[in-house]
Parts: sequence; C-alpha cells; structure tokens
Amino acid sequence: MKNQIHDLLHGAVQQLTRDGLLPEDTQVAIQVDRTKDKAHGDFAANTALMLAKPARRKPREIAEALVAALPESTAVDRVEIAGPGFINFFLSRDAAFQPVRDALDQAEHYGHAEPGSGQRMLVEFVSANPTGPLHVGHGRGAAFGGALCNLLAAAGHRVHREYYVNDAGRQMDILATSVWLRYLEARGESIRFPDNGYRGDYVRGIATALAASDGDRLRHPAATVMADLPADAADGGDKETHIDALVDRCRGLLGEEAYRQVFDRALDTVLDDIRDDLAGFGVTYDEWFSERSLTSNGAVDQGLQRLQDRGELYEQDGAIWFRSSTYGDEKDRVVRRDNGAITYFASDIAYHLNKLDRGFDQIIDIWGADHHGYVPRVKAALTASGADAGRLDVRLVQFAILYRGSERMQMSTRSGQFVTLRELRDEVGTDAARFFYVMRKPEQHLDFDLELAKSRSAENPVYYVQYAHARICSVFRQLSEKGLQHDEAQGLANLERLDNEREQALVTAVGQYPELIRTAALAREPHQLAHYLRELANAVHTYYNAHQFIVDDAALRDARLCLVASAQRVLRNGLGVLGVSAPEAM
Repeated sequence: MKNQIHDLLHGAVQQLTRDGLLPEDTQVAIQVDRTKDKAHGDFAANTALMLAKPARRKPREIAEALVAALPESTAVDRVEIAGPGFINFFLSRDAAFQPVRDALDQAEHYGHAEPGSGQRMLVEFVSANPTGPLHVGHGRGAAFGGALCNLLAAAGHRVHREYYVNDAGRQMDILATSVWLRYLEARGESIRFPDNGYRGDYVRGIATALAASDGDRLRHPAATVMADLPADAADGGDKETHIDALVDRCRGLLGEEAYRQVFDRALDTVLDDIRDDLAGFGVTYDEWFSERSLTSNGAVDQGLQRLQDRGELYEQDGAIWFRSSTYGDEKDRVVRRDNGAITYFASDIAYHLNKLDRGFDQIIDIWGADHHGYVPRVKAALTASGADAGRLDVRLVQFAILYRGSERMQMSTRSGQFVTLRELRDEVGTDAARFFYVMRKPEQHLDFDLELAKSRSAENPVYYVQYAHARICSVFRQLSEKGLQHDEAQGLANLERLDNEREQALVTAVGQYPELIRTAALAREPHQLAHYLRELANAVHTYYNAHQFIVDDAALRDARLCLVASAQRVLRNGLGVLGVSAPEAM
C-alpha cells in the first residue's frame, strides 16, 4: 500500500510538471511514511515541503495542487493537508484490510519480491581460516550473513553465497606443523610443543588419524626436529621466529610431497568440519573459493601486473609495494616480500578483482570488526586497478561475547580454549542462536546470554516470537477439536467486522511486512526484521489474551481466523528469512 501512495504522488508531481507549476528538471525523492497517530491518517508525505523551493511557492499551496492532481484510487478514502503542507492519506476500509487478503493469497511469497527482479549480488561471509573449529564469535558472522542473503533474496535480488577458503599462507603452515608435531608424539617422540602452535584437541584428533593411516612413514627423531632451532618464548626467545623455523624444519624433513599430504589432511579435516557445522546452523554456500587457486591460475600475478601497468607499484628494499597511501590508506603496503612470496593483501586484491570480473552488480563482504582498517586498503587497490570500488560494500561484525551467568567464556583458537559454534547449538539450539545473533546491528557489541537463550519465557525474544506462531496453530487445532471448519471466503467477506483497536493494530502490523523487507534489505540490516517480528508477536499475544477467536458468530469467527492466519503466515515467512523455524507447538 505504501508503494501505491508513492505512485499516486509521483503521478501528481508529473501532472504539476506538465501544467508548468514545477520546473521540468524538478527532481524529488518522494517519501511516504506510516503515521504514528491514526487521527492523522494511515500514511503521510512531506512532498509539498520538498517541492516548495524549486516551485518558489508556499508548501501548503503546493500541497493543495498535489492533492488536486492525485490520480483516482479506490484505495484512498480521503486526503487531508496538515500543518505547513503535510499530506495525510486515509485508506478506504477495503484497502486497509488488503494485507490480510494478500498474506493468505500469496502465502510463502507474501512480502517477497519477484525472484530475480533485483541485482546480482555476491555475499562473502564467515571465511574463517580453516585452522580450527568455528567458535561462537564466528557464529555471529554466519547468522548475520545467512540472514542478509535470505533478506536480499526476499527483496528480489539474485544472491551468490561464497566462502573464501584461506588455504594458503603462514597460518595454514603453522596448523600443518602443529599436526605433524602431535603426530610425532603419537608415534612415541617427546616433543616440546611450540608456544605459538595450535593446541586444540582437534589437532590431536587429526594427528592420531594420521598416525593410524601412515604409521612411521612421516616420523623423524625429536632431536633432529628440534636441533639448533631459535629459542621459543618460554625460553627467552621470540615465538614467531621459533614457529617459523619449525615450519621450515617440517618442510625440509618431510619434503614437499609429504609435507603437502600433512597440510592437506589438516586442511580437509578442518574444512569438512566447518562445512558440517555451518550446514547444521542452516548456512550453506554456492561456492567455496580457494585462495590457492588465485596463485595456480595466475590471478595474483595478473592483478599485480594490472597495478604495475598503471604505475601503482614500486620496489624498495627488495620488496614490491603498492602506493595505497595515495588513495587514503595510512601507509603503502607490501604485495610481494623480498623473498618473492606474495602477501595476504596481494591475494585479496586478486580475489576482489575476480569477484568484480564475474559481473556481479554488488559485492558484499562481511568481515570481523577487527578488519576495519583493511577496508580502505582493499578499496584503494580496486580504484588503483581501474575497477569500480563503489561496487564493494563491506559490513563489519563485532564478535559476540558469550556469558554463562557472570562468567565470560574464552574464544582463543590458538590456545584451544574456546566454545565452539557446535557446542552453542547443542546447548541453546540453532533457532535461539541465530535469532540472538541478529537482534542487534552487526557493528554493535553483543553479549550473548546463554541462560536467557534457553529460557521459555516472554523475556526470551525467539521463544516469544515462536510462541506467537504456535499459539495461532493451537487455535486452529481447537477449531478442529470442536468439529468446526474455517470458512476463509466468509471470513474475507466480513473483514470489516474487525473494528476493535487490537484488531486494527494487527492488520497494520501484517501490512508492514512487505515494506520492512524492502527497507531492511536496502539498509543491509536483518535486525530490523527481528525487531519487527517481536512487535508482530506482541500484537498477536495482546489480541489472543483479550479476545476469543472461536465464537458462536460464524462470520466474526471466520474473519478473526483470517486475521490471525495472516499474522501466522508473516511470522513463518519472517522467521524463515532469519533462518529460524516456526514450530506449530511449544
């Protein structure tokens, strides 16, 4: 209905332009809002105030002209001008109940745009290094990314979901070396495990499986492994230097082929676990994009050459640098080290150029908030490469902090002391986890209250929303138990009998859903949908507690059942967008 009002105003503006009241080059963003007070109508617009300056007339004079030029519409009962020139629209009774009809008629499509009617979008999210299981911090990025993809799809966009697999680089080498050292322990060697190695039980699990499958084939004496290495941090040395030396020792002793087998065993095991964990969380991808592929197919070299050809690279101290400071970064960045190795940044440049070259209208990256300084760097590289950096939209997500009572849970992947996403799902369930994660703006701090998430009370927002859906389901079960049937046609024919305040509030809430989907998708804010569903649930509970639905008056009964059935449909559709189930009983 909001769109219809917008179109009516647009038609009136065009008419005033044709009549010469407005200059031909007049441009105005028509904004239509729902009124907070029904005494001021159902919708209001400030279009006249926006047009007063270009028209060189008083706002109220423009408002009167606009109202006179409005096309005829059966949806509008009357139009009033308020204050200096606000235009208030009062819907006809028939139009006011149209959301109920639409929700029942369109069912799972209600509020959602025609698939493919929007842009082609690539959304890359989570993309955690495959160096260990996902922890609860990653869960927020997964929930936000999954909900955002669903929201964009509901708004008509064609969404490509992508996970960037960091299967190259130093951290993966440290993981492979950590697995090999645990393998040596499993084969009887006594190894002092490095301070900067990966210590989680999952590393021991991979190593144990490797020992069982390969026996002593990869074994080397501990003395040979540890001979003449730089001191670790516990011995007064530098942990970074020590672990890098251990990685080199591992590669040297095993040889490239055997080292790659250990590396791939660690990578595949962890990545398979991540895939399973995310799938259990209701998050799936269209593509798992390998970082290594960017090197093997020459994309990194091509990306750097593209910058070189545009004069954006220079050599200093044997390394190759990108002039990122020219484009607003705080300093220039190394893309190829003095030993010839490419940096993570070089791979990221190639990856983002690859994304844009695939023809997507919009690229959305969802990163942890600790990557905020990386945003201008990547955009600088795109601009310097001649690409349109405006097509890249980066959303930053704060890691959630998990509390059990007053105790803050640890989330350190390196130390192995963290709560995994799988453990969170097992304790509170996927529904509660996903809803809690998206209740706030992603860039805002989030404390995840385990006890609240598990509670069956009105204070638990996901329970409150799901219970509203289940309550409506119970109404229809009661109807059947009484030997009655719902005559939907009769109910729709008698919607005007729904004239009390709570019924009107619920009708309005149902009608807000299509608008909410569009505005939340445009803002990239799934939390708007979570808040809306809580408000809709409140309207359902308030109505349920105040009125009987299964009354003797069949026409009124059917009308009320149509109303709550439309609310049930919206709850189900909205929860589905958030990746949360809509149970029929609780």
